[in-house]
Amino acid sequence: MKFRLLRHRVQQFTVAAALATLTFNIQAAGRDYIYAVGSSTVYPFTTTVAEHFGRATQFPTPKIESTGTGGGMKLFCEGVGTQHPDIENASRRIKQSELDTCRKNGVKDVLEIKIGYDGIVMAHSRKSPSWELTLRQVWLALAKQVPDPQGGEKLIANPYQKWRDIDPSLPDLAIKVYGPPPTSGTRDAFVELAMEGGCKRFDWIKAIKDQDKHRFKTICHTIREDGAYVQAGENDTLIVRKLEADPSSLGIFGFSFLDQNIDLINGASIEKVAPTFENIAEGAYPISRPLFIYVKKAHVGVIPGISQFLDEYTSEKAWGDEGYLSYKGLIPMPRQEREKYRRVARELIPLQSL
Repeated sequence: MKFRLLRHRVQQFTVAAALATLTFNIQAAGRDYIYAVGSSTVYPFTTTVAEHFGRATQFPTPKIESTGTGGGMKLFCEGVGTQHPDIENASRRIKQSELDTCRKNGVKDVLEIKIGYDGIVMAHSRKSPSWELTLRQVWLALAKQVPDPQGGEKLIANPYQKWRDIDPSLPDLAIKVYGPPPTSGTRDAFVELAMEGGCKRFDWIKAIKDQDKHRFKTICHTIREDGAYVQAGENDTLIVRKLEADPSSLGIFGFSFLDQNIDLINGASIEKVAPTFENIAEGAYPISRPLFIYVKKAHVGVIPGISQFLDEYTSEKAWGDEGYLSYKGLIPMPRQEREKYRRVARELIPLQSL
């Protein structure tokens, strides 16, 4: 009796899986183009590849939407089928919780393809003087709570209203920084690299990490909410316009937007290192990060052109040292890394674990 019941359940599961696959294949006939969502930083790179791909092949030009990394991950991990994206652009690595959600919703095999590197810049209008900042100063300017300026190992609500309040060498200007929202991978990377990097300059706070990682992260990663940091949405072009309108302010976004708007804005030096292509490629610039695309293996061969699109993306003419993406601001990976991720793309090797 138990055996028959088990066999019946297995048959039900097998039939359900077959129906789901059949439904996906039928639906796929209604969508003949690739659909990607995600990071505003990766958006221009994937869009450029899509344009080259559309011109060079018989396939339709892929549809690319800028939703932010976090928002894109939610859409990407909702399930398998033509109503869901094929590709996620990400300005940070996928989180374990997101990978778990993907798998729970049937997105079992996900390809992780690193496409290159990017720097996160704190930019300003070319109408204003050059800025030189340290990670410590950046954290003190933007953290919700900071060490009491009077001394002692205690935190208080951020009292700094002007940059000069933090350090007399800094400008006598109100602290006003335009940046991305919590759904953005750029913000995730900024708080991890820049904010935490500055927070660690205080030895007594750094020591908290070994005792209470959650408290340490809360102290170092929480951005103030009193108007000094202004969320400007996922549109980095909007931040560029804000800087033009308010030359006393700073803005946070990826290096590619600085590179594309170099006639209007300049990047602040961080720890005496300017955010240049060469400095980021060499690892000298302190706020740099890898960029990724994630692909549903289940969609390959069902949605037309995904394999060919990945071939284009991972070609030397696209992401190589002299590839067209480098002229858009993408920092190429070393050749060995490019070969590794090209193999992932061609052999459809799914991500096993983080």
